Amino acid sequence: MLSKSQRTSQLIIEKAAPIFNQKGYAATSMTDITRATGLTKGAIYGNFENKEAIAIAAFDKSVNQLLQRIAEFQQQSDSPLQRLLLIPEFYRNYYDYSQHLGGCPILNIGVDSNHQNSALLARVQLVINKTQANVAKLVEWAKAKGEVKPAANSEKFARELYTRIQGAVFMSHTMNNHQYLREAADQVEELINRTLVV
Repeated sequence: MLSKSQRTSQLIIEKAAPIFNQKGYAATSMTDITRATGLTKGAIYGNFENKEAIAIAAFDKSVNQLLQRIAEFQQQSDSPLQRLLLIPEFYRNYYDYSQHLGGCPILNIGVDSNHQNSALLARVQLVINKTQANVAKLVEWAKAKGEVKPAANSEKFARELYTRIQGAVFMSHTMNNHQYLREAADQVEELINRTLVV
């Protein structure tokens, strides 16, 4: 069972995450957080050292939820190649899913924190590197199973996949049109079949 302090911390993170995601780090004030949580500044600072600590915890929560959903979606198959193909399939409907997050946390916080908050930016870069590494591992696993070409460059492919998807995330949210993501999903599937499949 969670302690009162742990429950309070969870409440703060849950309420602050979409605010940071929508408004950005600099534009989010402690007043925004007190208003959303119904807590005093003293109660918030009793659980977090400063606004940056809240922002990092909020980003971690949003991203961990997202990565968990992708991992669960990929459990539909034991084939590494099929798990690669499930990535663009997941992102077909990502626009709708990310609406309740206030947009894509990786994109929003990454752009917002660049040149503004090095600790938060480092967190975003860590998540991107980890995500790309996981895609590269899937390619290597698929190579070992003979599902993709032995000469396939797993790291280059991971960068290209992630760039295409994040570019489409940006366009979908900027233009308020999920079609960018759906078309990018088609392109990534075509990329997998053209560059990887034996």
